[in-house]
Amino acid sequence: MFWFKKWRRNRIANQRFPEKWLRIIESNVPFYNNLPPEDKIELQRHILIFIAEKRFEGCGGLKITDEIKITIAAQACMLLLHRKSNYYPGLTSIMVYPRAFLAFHAEFLSGGIVSEEIPVLRGESWHHGPVVLSWDDVKHGAADIHDGHNVVFHEFAHQIDSSSGKGDSTAVLNNRSSYIAWARVLQKDYEKLRRAKTQHHPTFLNKYGATNPAEFFAVVTEFFFEKPKELKEIHPELYNELKRFYQQDPAGYLV
Repeated sequence: MFWFKKWRRNRIANQRFPEKWLRIIESNVPFYNNLPPEDKIELQRHILIFIAEKRFEGCGGLKITDEIKITIAAQACMLLLHRKSNYYPGLTSIMVYPRAFLAFHAEFLSGGIVSEEIPVLRGESWHHGPVVLSWDDVKHGAADIHDGHNVVFHEFAHQIDSSSGKGDSTAVLNNRSSYIAWARVLQKDYEKLRRAKTQHHPTFLNKYGATNPAEFFAVVTEFFFEKPKELKEIHPELYNELKRFYQQDPAGYLV
C-alpha cells in the first residue's frame, strides 16, 4: 500500500501544472510570488497531490470552483515545503462557507453541567476530521501577506499538530533535543503572552494564542509566515524553532 501511494503521488506530481491554476495562485496568493523559483516548483507538485487526494465541499449555498480549491491548496501546501509530508493524513475534506459561519459547541463541565455556545467562526479544524473555512476570510487572509492573519495557515497548522502530535503543539517535537528546545521556548513565550493578556498589556502576537498551547502554535505559524522579520526580532528563539520545524526562512525572502 505504501509503495503504491508513493508511486501514485510521484505520477501526479510529475503532471504538467495547469496554466489556469498558476494564474489563480499568482493573483490570489501573493505570498507565492515571493518564493524562490525552486520553492514554486515544489509547491506546484504539492498542490497537484493535495487536489487529487482531498475533497472540497461547498456549504451554505457556495459552489466549489477551481479558484476556491487552488487558493486554499496553495496556502495549505506552503506549510509542507522542504518537509517530509504525508499531506495531512487525518484530513479528507475541506468544507467552505461563503463567509463567517456559526458553529455549535458544547462543553461538559463537572457536576453534569453543559456549557453551550454558538460562536461566529472564520475557520475550524477537527482532529481526524474536516477543515472548515470561510471563503471571504480565505481571500482576505491571502491578499494581505503582512498582517499576521491567515485563516488557512492557522487551521492547517492545527492539522499538522493533530496529525503528527497530540493536538497540544507537540507536532514540532521531532526528537529529544528539539523537544527540550521547543518546550523551553514554547513555555516561555506562551506564558509571556498569557501574562500580557491577563494584565491587558499590548502584545505583538495575537492574544488569541494565549488560549492554549495548540492555539499558540497556530497563531505563531501565521506570524512566522506573514510577519517573519518582526517575529525574528521580537521572539528570536521562537522564530528559530519554527524555522527548524518548517525548514523555511521567510524573513529572508518575504518583501
